[in-house]
Amino acid sequence: MIDLPKKTLFNRRIPKQKFYENLDISSSLKRSFIDEIKTIYWRNKISEETVNIKAGEDVNEIQVFLVNLNQKSLNERVLLQIDREIPYHILFLLKYEDSYQAAIGYKEEAEAGTNAFKVAGFYYTDWMKEEDLPITLKGLDLDAVYENLLRDIGGERLNINEDESIEESVVRDEKIQELESKIEKLESKRKKTKQLNKKMKINDEIRALKKEIRNLK
Repeated sequence: MIDLPKKTLFNRRIPKQKFYENLDISSSLKRSFIDEIKTIYWRNKISEETVNIKAGEDVNEIQVFLVNLNQKSLNERVLLQIDREIPYHILFLLKYEDSYQAAIGYKEEAEAGTNAFKVAGFYYTDWMKEEDLPITLKGLDLDAVYENLLRDIGGERLNINEDESIEESVVRDEKIQELESKIEKLESKRKKTKQLNKKMKINDEIRALKKEIRNLK
């Protein structure tokens, strides 16, 4: 098991229906909850009271959710739906048979003084044994603990520039992901294009996008 103090153990099962019944979500997302998830447990509560690390300005608690899967993959929109419904920062542990994957989204308040949150894209570890997951509590307060969890799980995507704040790292990574998505679409378009002059134009667009990515890295 990941090395968290026993005092953090919460271990309460949450019916997965809670996240899609009586909520305005698509039928395909509801299908993902039904087909892809076996059970959800609220496994740990990381707070000032349970780990003796003071609350931060933005992060008061970090919840650890264990999601037992029916397959070795999960629709990311499921995690996004859960994260939006819970007014705390969440570390997800995805489990399939004996393999684990940690997942975490960058979460911040959407409006000052409200319980609303917005969640950016998720970051994942590889699948591995639970004891090998890079989950440690590092930092003088829970803001720092949360940032270090993001950086440990995000790997090189969030650790290119040591001088960046976590917000800057996430924004830069989002831009890189957006550019890479554009390149992928252009490459697909290029394969279907017959005319040489149009292929050359697409090649120029791809080169320009790749240059933007290099500059961001």
